[in-house]
Amino acid sequence: MFKYLPHTQEDIDVMLKTIGVSTVEDLFKDIPDVLLNPPLDLPHSHSEIELRAHFERLSKDVDILVPVIGAGAYDHYTPSIIRPLIERQEFLTSYTPYQPEISQGTLHYIFEFQTMIARLTGLPVANASMYDGATATAEAMFMACAITKKDAILVSDTLHPATLNVLKTYAHYKGIDCHIIKATGGQFSLSDLPTDLSTVAGLIVQTPNIYGLIEDYQGIAEALHAAGALLIINQDPATLLHLKSAGDYGADIAVGDAQSLGVPLSLGGPYIGYMATTEKYTRKLPGRICGMTVDKDGKPAFTLTLRAREQDIRRDKATSNICSNQSLLALFVTIYLSVMGKEGVYQAAQSSMDGAHYLYERLLELPYLSDPFEKPFFKEFTLKTDIPVARLEAALLEKGFLAPFDLKRLGLKEGLISFAVTEKRTQDELDTLVSTLEALS
Repeated sequence: MFKYLPHTQEDIDVMLKTIGVSTVEDLFKDIPDVLLNPPLDLPHSHSEIELRAHFERLSKDVDILVPVIGAGAYDHYTPSIIRPLIERQEFLTSYTPYQPEISQGTLHYIFEFQTMIARLTGLPVANASMYDGATATAEAMFMACAITKKDAILVSDTLHPATLNVLKTYAHYKGIDCHIIKATGGQFSLSDLPTDLSTVAGLIVQTPNIYGLIEDYQGIAEALHAAGALLIINQDPATLLHLKSAGDYGADIAVGDAQSLGVPLSLGGPYIGYMATTEKYTRKLPGRICGMTVDKDGKPAFTLTLRAREQDIRRDKATSNICSNQSLLALFVTIYLSVMGKEGVYQAAQSSMDGAHYLYERLLELPYLSDPFEKPFFKEFTLKTDIPVARLEAALLEKGFLAPFDLKRLGLKEGLISFAVTEKRTQDELDTLVSTLEALS
């Protein structure tokens, strides 16, 4: 036995048997050997100057591609003012928000973030943020089950497959039955809803969905509420000044990923989830909520005002175990929305939508591409290709584009590809992309 590893071999054997494997090594069988036992040919240590020079040499061999894909990660504009501001100590401190007297900056921007999310979603109460959109959706599932005291949830198959996988994982270990509903023609609507809703806690849908299609949820909330179930809508917040919000549809919970609000791609993260709900379900909202009050001198002051007590005193009854939030990126998003303003966010989304529809019309002129859905979309759309996707990818890669996205990678139907356009894409870039694919006709 080691001093800080007190498990005996008998303890280890019992644990391994319980989870169904024979050895500790079996726990890592899905990881390639090259990652577990790499030939580490490490160079000698460098000074800071040497290290910077080394990275500069490496960067000369890196080709910066123009992304024309989305699937949950979008190359939106990041105002240059954000990075200097998020480093200011008035906002970003090392102090926990539980110490309001020395963390007013942190509490202030959390309050502003909550307010902005509430206004975007059309729901009155938002929390201080979640870790990402997928886990926020899973937390909403827990919340719905806790409110209704039911252990089954309906999920549209037009959700992002990665979000679906997170939902299934969370549901499995919480004893929740996750029923996937096949949407008609790639777009969920009222007609896809089962007739018997008495045993389910709610329904989770997404718009724009994994195919980029805009979904219409008219009448769905009413049908669910009549059966004592809730409606949860996952939305791209950058589209909410153009599309109907969760509040407009009468939804009970709004969730999603706020990466599209100026957060750079950063090789896949970190991102930030948001969550909002009605006043009726405020006490079941996971995480923390910041509120504004006044201090003894009558000046505005901020403090954490609400957290589920079950997390502290009845942890086995807690809806969620999350006791933190994605604070740095909440500050990032708050500054982005403040700098861009309502008009700026609207115009960025409008430019993205205009560019996507322009590219869509041009690509449909190619004989080997077609639209399998022919339904409204926002800034992302899905096409069917009659030639190998790898050939399209190779041709565009040679011209410096990262496109198209092969939806087969997410376990969807073969031959479906998607493109996404943001306000950063110029018409010259889109024309070059089209002319490159025209050469393959």
